[in-house]
Amino acid sequence: MYKIFLSLFFGALLSAELINGVSVVVKGEAITLRDVKEEMHMSNVDSATAIDILIRKKLEVAEIEERKISVASAEVYDDIKRVAAANKMSIDEFYEAVRNSNGLSSAELKEKTKEKLLSQKLYSSIAYSSAESPSEDEMKEYYKLHKDEFLRPIAFVATTYTSKNRELLQKKINTPVFHSNEIKTEQQTLPYNRISPELAGLLEKADVNTFTPVIMNNKGSFVTFYVKEIQKPSKTGYEDVKEQIKNMIMGQKREQVLSDYFARLRGNADIKILREVE
Repeated sequence: MYKIFLSLFFGALLSAELINGVSVVVKGEAITLRDVKEEMHMSNVDSATAIDILIRKKLEVAEIEERKISVASAEVYDDIKRVAAANKMSIDEFYEAVRNSNGLSSAELKEKTKEKLLSQKLYSSIAYSSAESPSEDEMKEYYKLHKDEFLRPIAFVATTYTSKNRELLQKKINTPVFHSNEIKTEQQTLPYNRISPELAGLLEKADVNTFTPVIMNNKGSFVTFYVKEIQKPSKTGYEDVKEQIKNMIMGQKREQVLSDYFARLRGNADIKILREVE
């Protein structure tokens, strides 16, 4: 009798701990307080935004399962191989670089890549068939309203700081007078049309006389750029950026289609908010 009572007592305690640890339930799937806090830290957002992100992820997973979308191991490998090649690395070098920079094992990287590819397939099945290509008049109107956005830089004048130690570069950003023999310094002029789109985008987002975030280069080292000057042309013609405008408008349309679609899913889904994160 006592054994039965104790089993029920401890079972109730465990159930209470489980319920208390759950923040949201989406279609029967739990989002824990720990999940929310981790998302807040990882995405640097408040609890409400973190919960929205996690609900969207749960809805995506459910939708992927309902649509029977799958990704083969060969697709995962090919994507990792493509990213490694883009960074001028072998597969093994890329695995090591990711492990050093993000702490992800090769198995974890494969899982993250699989999740990314599943989401891409889902987005394609939802949005690409729904978004119509913009007309010529629509693209010209967009260009007219956003001319300043298409004044692409000619070049970036920057001081490049490179190190094998990420923490040293972060210390340099936080304390510019900091010096270390483990940090290599180089003055560079980086032509816009000779650097990767990813690097160009990073430098464009930086304000003059500020550091960029620390990134990993194609040699497995870490690098940050102190932007001294952004050299811009006086004008860019419509025909020069026509294809870019089309891609931008299509991207906005697809994102709107996705947002509307998941808003409807969320409105119809069984979602219970049990606890807010303090």
